[in-house]
Amino acid sequence: MTTSPNGHVHGFTLRKNTAKLPWTIAACATIVALVLGALLVQQRSTPALAANQPSKTKFKVHYEPAMAGEEQILKYVAENIAPDYGIEIEAVGLQDSIQANRAVAEGQFDATIFEHEWYMKQSAEAAGVDLTATVELYQWGFGLYSSRYGSVEELPKGATLLLPNDVANQGQALWLLEREGLLGLNPDIEPRTAKMADVVDNPHEFKLKEAELMTMPRMLDDVDVAIGYVSQFDAGKVGRDKGLLFPEPPRTFASKLIFGTKFSKTPDAAKLIEVFSDPRLQEYLESTEDPLVHGVLTPVSAK
Repeated sequence: MTTSPNGHVHGFTLRKNTAKLPWTIAACATIVALVLGALLVQQRSTPALAANQPSKTKFKVHYEPAMAGEEQILKYVAENIAPDYGIEIEAVGLQDSIQANRAVAEGQFDATIFEHEWYMKQSAEAAGVDLTATVELYQWGFGLYSSRYGSVEELPKGATLLLPNDVANQGQALWLLEREGLLGLNPDIEPRTAKMADVVDNPHEFKLKEAELMTMPRMLDDVDVAIGYVSQFDAGKVGRDKGLLFPEPPRTFASKLIFGTKFSKTPDAAKLIEVFSDPRLQEYLESTEDPLVHGVLTPVSAK
C-alpha cells in the first residue's frame, strides 16, 4: 500500500518494473556479439585480401648494363605488360654483380633479371647474401667465335680455346663442347659445375685457357676460338660472321627472375612473377627484330 503526503491511502503498491530487464540484457549481448563477430570477420578477411594485392605499384628491377638487350626486355615489359597488371617497372642498371645482388637481397631493388641460377649461387655466396630464383625469363645466345677459322671442322689439333673463368659460365662452355663431341667430361661430376680440370677426354688435344667474360672479345685474335655470350661479342664489335657455332643453350642456364629470399614470398614478388610469366614476353623474344635482342637473348628452350 502507498500513503500520500497528506496521509491518504491509495490502495496500490509502487514496484520497479524488472520484467523487461532480461530482454534488455539479451539485446545488448546480441549487439555486442554481432559487433565482435563483424570485427573478427574483418580481421580474418583483411590478411587474405592483402595476400592477393601488392603493397606497392612501382618496382625497381635490375639489369646488367653491359647487356643492352636486358634493358630492352625490361622496357618492353614496362610498356606492354606491366600496365595491364596495374604496376610500373623502373629498369635500374648496376655493373657490379656482387653489389647488385646485395641490393636485391636487401630490398633496394625489387628483383633482378641478369643471371641464371648457377651464376646466382656463385655470386650470392661471394656476396654473403640469400637469393631465390623463380620464373625463367630468357636465354643468352652462346657460341664459339674465331677470327682464324670458318667452321669447327677446320680447327687443327692442338687449337687454343678460350673459356670464361667463372665457374658457372665455364661449366656451360665445357658442357657445350661435350655436347658437340669435341671433348669429354668426367661422368661423375655435374656438367653445370664442370671446370677445365674435369676434362678427361680431349681427342683434339685442345689447349684450354680462361679469361674474364668481358675481356674475351679483345683476346679473340690471340686464340683460335673463344667461347662466350653473343651479347659480349656484339658489345666488343665482333661480327656474328665470326661465329662458328651457336647451339641452343640448355634450359638450366636460362635467366630467372631473382628476389632476396626474405622478399620472395611476398604479394609484391607474386605480382612481379605474374607479370614476367605473361606469354607476351616469350612471344616478343621470338619475334623481335631489335638487334640488341634478336639472336642475343632468346626464348626459353624446351629442355
